[in-house]
Amino acid sequence: MTKTFFLDQHGCAKNQVDGEIIISRLENMGLKRVSDSSEADIIIVNSCGFIESAKKESLDSLMDARKCHPKAKILLAGCLAERYADVFRTELPEADGIFGNGDLSLIDGTVQSLFEDERPVLTPPQKGVCCGERNTLLSFKGSAFVKITEGCDNRCTFCAIPVIRGELRSRNADDIVKEIKSLSDGGVKEINLIGQDLAAYGCGKTDDVFATGANWHDVIYKGLAAPISSDADFTKKHGYSPLHDLMVKISALEGDFKIRLLYIHPDHFNPDILEVMKKDSRFLPYFDIPFQSGDTQIIHAMNRKGSAESYEALVALIRRELPESCIRTTFLTGFPGETEENALATKEFLAKIRSDWSGCFDYSREEDTPAYSMKGRVSSKKAKARAEELKKIQAQITRESLASRCGKTYDVLIEEVLSPAEGETDCFAIGRAWFDAPEVDGSVVVRFDSDDENAVNAVVPGAVVKVQAQSSSDVDISGDYVGR
Repeated sequence: MTKTFFLDQHGCAKNQVDGEIIISRLENMGLKRVSDSSEADIIIVNSCGFIESAKKESLDSLMDARKCHPKAKILLAGCLAERYADVFRTELPEADGIFGNGDLSLIDGTVQSLFEDERPVLTPPQKGVCCGERNTLLSFKGSAFVKITEGCDNRCTFCAIPVIRGELRSRNADDIVKEIKSLSDGGVKEINLIGQDLAAYGCGKTDDVFATGANWHDVIYKGLAAPISSDADFTKKHGYSPLHDLMVKISALEGDFKIRLLYIHPDHFNPDILEVMKKDSRFLPYFDIPFQSGDTQIIHAMNRKGSAESYEALVALIRRELPESCIRTTFLTGFPGETEENALATKEFLAKIRSDWSGCFDYSREEDTPAYSMKGRVSSKKAKARAEELKKIQAQITRESLASRCGKTYDVLIEEVLSPAEGETDCFAIGRAWFDAPEVDGSVVVRFDSDDENAVNAVVPGAVVKVQAQSSSDVDISGDYVGR
């Protein structure tokens, strides 16, 4: 009989791409993916190991799987497996196998070993960028993530990514363009480029993404005293950034698709990418820039080159060049040494930049990071309270930002169509406009009439339709379908 598998997916978009690759590889082996874990011969927990809460969630899922499905083989994969393989080898008997994320092609043999009643523990070296065939996308229809880098050389003092994913590596530009074309030809309308820091694309120690022999590593990791955006002569001195050149290559593609850039380190944000965006509207003016703090002292303690003033100037620059831009950021509260004065500075910073969206997390003390042994630890209670204060400020800003969008018409990518209530002609669908990134931002609620045949045929998952925004809430917009 055909063996079956169930994927329990955790973590970020980068881990999601890994999960999609795992699905395709196992299906190519002849295994069948099932949507019910009780039907699976093997359950793969594709885990997150970034912060304490995510680690607990992944381990709890594994323990639940072990308890509920005692006869199934359970494989712990992903970042948590990569980070703690040596510990789990002896201290996690509930897992029938441990598989890291360094070389996903080796999952074939790992799964085969499980079925042969072996207990594989495998963490292949972190080399290259995990990519490959993806027969199934875990995103909503019409949207996909494309990974362009792996690992990170930024060495933020709080971050365990270099410990888990290794040093920065970038994909060859032609390979990325080829994948984007394939996705677009297959009907994907929205492509989200991902990496730990997209602005560092092509800047790994061994990167040669355009096969030219150029190496940018020293430019941004050894020769940078301040954020790139602070240096008006940066391009004159160093030329266009690899990310800029990648975007130019993507822009040469034909096709009706949109590109969103996710995760750009504020120190490495190069204004040269704005030139490409202004020339090609398929690049969405959406910027995910994790500032982490609005206090210069804490910013420097995080091993960053910027300051509150330089980051405010970056936001102003983006909005000057692209007035319709949408900015998302992230804040980390309770970093070691953060005082009430530092926390107040971050609140003032948020009020000044008025980011459209932001996430806020209290500091997680991670071993093998420089911040782990820093003095001035902040209590969890205080860190959480500071996070809540930032969330309240952001909620008001987001509410006002969404209200300002009412009355305008937007292209909306439909994700789900809801069944109408019995006897009702009003139908509703859930989608996203260009200022809504998948999974992290709000949605657009689309209203249409079930008696309108054109609307019924147009408003389907994966389609892009025009919607006039009528009203807004704290996180969502509601509007009427007005055409294709």
